[in-house]
Amino acid sequence: MKVNFLDLNLYHKEIEGELSDAVSRVMASGWYIMGSELEAFEEEFANYCGVEHCVGVGNGLDALRLLLLAYGIGPGDEVIVPAHTFIATWLAVSQVGAIPIPIEPDTKTYNIDPKKIEEAITLKTKAILPVHLYGQPADMDSINNIAKKHGLLVIEDAAQAQGAKYKGTRSCSLANAAATSFYPGKNLGACGDGGAVLTNSKDVAEKVRSLRNYGSLIKYQHDELGFNSRLDEIQAALLRVKLKYLDFMNESRFKIAKFYSANIRSSILTLPFVPEFADPVWHLYVVKAKFRKKLEVYLRDEGISTMIHYPTPPSYQGCYLTQSYDPQPLSEQLSEQVLSLPLYPNMPEAAVHYVVDILNQANKFIES
Repeated sequence: MKVNFLDLNLYHKEIEGELSDAVSRVMASGWYIMGSELEAFEEEFANYCGVEHCVGVGNGLDALRLLLLAYGIGPGDEVIVPAHTFIATWLAVSQVGAIPIPIEPDTKTYNIDPKKIEEAITLKTKAILPVHLYGQPADMDSINNIAKKHGLLVIEDAAQAQGAKYKGTRSCSLANAAATSFYPGKNLGACGDGGAVLTNSKDVAEKVRSLRNYGSLIKYQHDELGFNSRLDEIQAALLRVKLKYLDFMNESRFKIAKFYSANIRSSILTLPFVPEFADPVWHLYVVKAKFRKKLEVYLRDEGISTMIHYPTPPSYQGCYLTQSYDPQPLSEQLSEQVLSLPLYPNMPEAAVHYVVDILNQANKFIES
């Protein structure tokens, strides 16, 4: 059997008519940038997340970058980030001239470890930027308490966690503000790039609205050095359709993850850990694997596609090699052992069972 890591066609086929109607609606309107579809989506997604304001932008990296700029974070400032994450979290900090300060992950959840944050705070620290990695919320109460004690901002990177909950409250509403991505493979994914900023602050929202549009809130009046980073009408219209099904799709992911966790029996794998405070949306199902390379090859030979999130910590990437960072042994270990299994909405039951069956036979092939 062939099992793809991700198959968006299955999902899109079920709502193909609604997606086509959304595109046709935009084409018929003759308005393709900053129109009624974007305004409607911003309102609907803000309501979904439980915040006052949503500002659609060009992608998730821009959402982070514009949000940092809106808070006045810039050259010489320090922002605490996870050592184990996708590099966009770090790039946003660097692109505003600030310095990313990495914190090692929690050994069970792989999210940023709150117990290690306080020792990294200096007089230059301005914000903490936790990532809800793999769709599981970080320990936000602990992070927010540290931030409050030291007078710091907290900005959620919720690119992988649309719909996830922390103690019953949705991501994107757990801190001063949040940034998210609508990259096609996300739980709420566009059919192209897209992102958004979410906040309860009217001032921050207005600042981002200006920055995303050449520094302008009034046509041809530019009060600051802005950018061109706007969520277009077609993507907004498509996202409005997909938002209606987000909880249903997340429930589909949950059922697959639950089956994996209940039925995978392999001594070479460490399965995901979910703390009591978290209701993850299973953007990814990530195991830690001994003999990962052998396991990758074994699964590929059996027709199962996998991915690695992420094979190289940001501080080891070429663009950060000129910086001096303390050793990050936990992040290094994860980069060498994590493996993401196939998981996507409406994944055929036969494929889910096949992945489990093949993994449960892995030991005799891998350890031999």
